Amino acid sequence: HRSVLEVQWLCFCPSNAGGNTSMPGHRVNILLYHAVSYTVVGTYSQQICDMLYVGNTTIGTPPQEFQVVFDTGSSDLWVPSIFCNSPACSTQVRFRHLESSTFRPTQKTFSIAYGSGSMKGFLAYDTIRVINDQLFGLSIAECGCEGEPFDGILGLNYPNISVFGGIPVFDNLKNQSAISDVHMDRGQETKGCLGDSWERGSSGETQSDLDACFIALSLSISMKRKVIACSGSCEAVVDTGTSLILGPTRLVNNIQKLIGATPRGSKHYVSCFAINSLPSIIFTINGITYPVPARAYIRKDSRGHCCTTFKENRLRTLTETWILGDVFLRLYFSVFDQGNDRIGLAQAV
Repeated sequence: HRSVLEVQWLCFCPSNAGGNTSMPGHRVNILLYHAVSYTVVGTYSQQICDMLYVGNTTIGTPPQEFQVVFDTGSSDLWVPSIFCNSPACSTQVRFRHLESSTFRPTQKTFSIAYGSGSMKGFLAYDTIRVINDQLFGLSIAECGCEGEPFDGILGLNYPNISVFGGIPVFDNLKNQSAISDVHMDRGQETKGCLGDSWERGSSGETQSDLDACFIALSLSISMKRKVIACSGSCEAVVDTGTSLILGPTRLVNNIQKLIGATPRGSKHYVSCFAINSLPSIIFTINGITYPVPARAYIRKDSRGHCCTTFKENRLRTLTETWILGDVFLRLYFSVFDQGNDRIGLAQAV
């Protein structure tokens, strides 16, 4: 028995005095088996030009519910503990371990650094949905998550990059035949046939680099039929846990210059009136072009000013690496097929 769960993008505007508003647009499909149910909702934070894939999961007996980011760039699950006194934890749901009859602590601690934050905590075991005795993390300190619409992170990446060193949630679900692949789309028809994109050697499919991230891509970037970055090809990864489009400093700065963006603080801004006249930026991945229009790579911040969604990738890598986050992913139907080490992308129309 297989079911497909569909949910919609919600647009959150936390800075609005009148409260949050929502706008449907994007949904995430996850192929499910048996009784496992994950509702994944994409959220857009106008305050920080940010987008995230979040959903609910439960931990403990009886179950306690948490809203987590579904992240293809990491492998581990963690939520806040009752011992966390960081400002971020004050608005998050914290796991009450004393109320769970299946909770089993360990003496192991851990720390994780993300592109926009960090946390540290300790490891424990408990029931996660239908998985008994699953290893997960409990934070005792968090930095960079203040005001975000989630409690923790549920990684979907390969076990070999797990910080915890155990079997991740996603792999345990697969071992129980409880989940197949992760599908993400805009809730509309897709252009072309996904079956074609899976063909070995075709440009719609790419093999993953198991020593790096979930998917490794061959990338070049162009605008107005002219290559503006990665003329000799760069490496890129697709990551639901990254909100923006991150790239090497010199290449990102060149793109900002070409679209007339002006640096101000940590962001680059353009006139909002320029959105309709700015050209699309074309990402060519393994030979297939994926346009990203100006309406996608430019967003309004909490003050109504228009900022670009390109940002420097500060990770040190051997090659020039780009991270294509949710700004890119929300434009396309994407299938993360970990079992066959591949990703499928098709344009939503």
